[in-house]
Amino acid sequence: MADRTAAPRLLLVEDDRALSSMLVELFTDEGYEVDVAHDGQQGLHLSLIGHYDAMIVDRGLPVMDGAELVAVLRSRGVVSPVLILTARGAVTDRVEGLDAGAQDYLIKPFDVPELLARVRSLLRRQRDTAATLTAGAWRLDRLTRTVSDTTGERADVELSERECALLAVLMSSPRQVFTRAQLLESVFDRADTQGAVDTYVHYLRRKLGRDVVRTVHGTGYRFGDR
Repeated sequence: MADRTAAPRLLLVEDDRALSSMLVELFTDEGYEVDVAHDGQQGLHLSLIGHYDAMIVDRGLPVMDGAELVAVLRSRGVVSPVLILTARGAVTDRVEGLDAGAQDYLIKPFDVPELLARVRSLLRRQRDTAATLTAGAWRLDRLTRTVSDTTGERADVELSERECALLAVLMSSPRQVFTRAQLLESVFDRADTQGAVDTYVHYLRRKLGRDVVRTVHGTGYRFGDR
């Protein structure tokens, strides 16, 4: 049985050695185990051979850009939540990082309490996320981002990172009605608006059928079987 009292493991991918040393000391003092990589290739290697509860990734890395690193990890089935930590504050930069598969984005310079709070949030999200979810006639594999029909009537369907995250929230509580604000907070990020929820509901319906997500008028959405 896994040791639930074990310290959470973090991977820090940061080429600024002074900053990385400071962050290692900070996280270690908070009770985390921390590994460090100073370029994207090192970060990729460590994340593929080890399991991390969360990753903090700089955007402007040598060898491989931070957003590219996250995209490669997602394509290889690594689902550890990622916070991108960077000096790039443009909306386009944030959107690129989030679309690559990161869960959060923090701009340098940052406040230490906020950084620690965001890492705790990532860890809570990770603990609450099951690798496989089943609801109704659907089974969602979050590692491969694949939806299968348990009746065998339909072929497996591959989802994007955001589609998978949205469907996972709905399937985790299939009888619950989620408001757009709740789904925005759970799945999306500060660069998004509530219109993004409607857009990704449309994408899911297009791939899986209209009944996979039911609209509850005046409230929001809930999971819907056929």
